[in-house]
Amino acid sequence: MQNKQQAMIPIDSQNGQVQSFEASVVYEGERLDKFLALIYPDLSRAFFQKLIKNGQVQISGLTPKPSYTVKAGDVVHVRVPPAVRVDIEPENIPLDILYEDADVLVVNKPKNMVVHPAPGHYNKTLVNAVLYHCRNDLSGINGEIRPGIVHRIDKDTTGSLVVCKNDDAHIKISEQIKAHTMTRQYRGIVIGRVKEETGSICMDIGRDPKNRLKMAANVPNGRSAVTHYRVLERFSGHTYMAFQLETGRTHQIRVHMAAIGHPILGDPLYGPQKPKFRLEGQCLHAMTLGFIHPRSGERIEVTAPLPAYFEKLLACCSL
Repeated sequence: MQNKQQAMIPIDSQNGQVQSFEASVVYEGERLDKFLALIYPDLSRAFFQKLIKNGQVQISGLTPKPSYTVKAGDVVHVRVPPAVRVDIEPENIPLDILYEDADVLVVNKPKNMVVHPAPGHYNKTLVNAVLYHCRNDLSGINGEIRPGIVHRIDKDTTGSLVVCKNDDAHIKISEQIKAHTMTRQYRGIVIGRVKEETGSICMDIGRDPKNRLKMAANVPNGRSAVTHYRVLERFSGHTYMAFQLETGRTHQIRVHMAAIGHPILGDPLYGPQKPKFRLEGQCLHAMTLGFIHPRSGERIEVTAPLPAYFEKLLACCSL
């Protein structure tokens, strides 16, 4: 049964920016608090539950409850808290920029770079570099001036990653990720010779109940995950492969390939402890990223060339 909406309460537009957007069909049936957390992945459902209860979210002029069921076409108005600077220092770190305009930035992330500051990695991250590069041309998400990181790749995975410069771009790119319309193609070298030329791995992924640092396939409360793969070249003990993500779960390709007995070469979590080659983490590269531009509506496709270490490894595997 549809939840009843509360009476209209004017949104306080003096204390923050009011943003309005229309819910697309991909969000049909989602709870309002969950829907907003999907649109703003840096914010929690608990944050939006509080915001909704404080009357800072409206639909059709009415203030709904957090449990309101979103319908396609709903026009949602949200008061975004005023942006303040976060305690993250901009750092003059060179960026390999693949594409840039006023709305989005696509960078080629190098190996051994963390995307966002976290315990043990407070500097020299991609966010530190983007804060310096973009200066004040950043979105206000979570009440903070920070680049809109809508998806991430692991520290030791290289390749294409998109950063949104404003909230409108953030919302529209997030919708494409949710609808699985963003193209994300990877290259990787796996251990062993994969027999099938092509295939799809459909295994739910969730937190490993035995090791909280890892993810695992087919565990209770796992979320659906689909990886498509294609063999590019076979070697004596390894296979060079192309992957396309249909979903984007944490460590998805790494978990799926380990689950079918072909872990990514050099993977410290899901592969053997002593790989054949001396590698700094998994041999995995986010090669091609494709999306609909949030302002122009044109299709943008960006490709990051294989890094030098990857090319050298392919040559070694062929010997």
